[in-house]
Amino acid sequence: MTAAPRQPGQGGPDPKQSAAGAAEAAHAAGPWFAPALPPRKKFISRVGRAAKYAFSLVGITLAIGMVGYRMLENMSWLDAFHQSAMLLSGMGPVVDLKTVAGKLFDGVYALFCGVVLLAATGLLFAPVLHRLLHRFHIEDSGGPRSGK
Repeated sequence: MTAAPRQPGQGGPDPKQSAAGAAEAAHAAGPWFAPALPPRKKFISRVGRAAKYAFSLVGITLAIGMVGYRMLENMSWLDAFHQSAMLLSGMGPVVDLKTVAGKLFDGVYALFCGVVLLAATGLLFAPVLHRLLHRFHIEDSGGPRSGK
């Protein structure tokens, strides 16, 4: 079954005129695309700032673990560093713990290290992902392709 061709003024607006009118309205409203990317120097600055925050978070967490193992398990500083670093990196514990307080600290610290590892990774990748989203214009800018 074929539809009869539309006559102007009958059965609603002409699709050709609607598309042309929408294009003219979008052009009159200005460009729909996102603005240009910030300069590379600003991007490098953002990556550096994010890396500084991530490494600070990892360093503070490592220090907390070292002090905890030193005080609760009476480990040497080197053993405490080794145990803390292995937990923080996701490798797991190295030394068998002897005290109840040390074992409780180890469990809580291991859970905390998992969260810190994810947070530090997110901090490091945030500026890169942000730039990629802007580079490919993956945002709702209110333009004709956004559905608004």
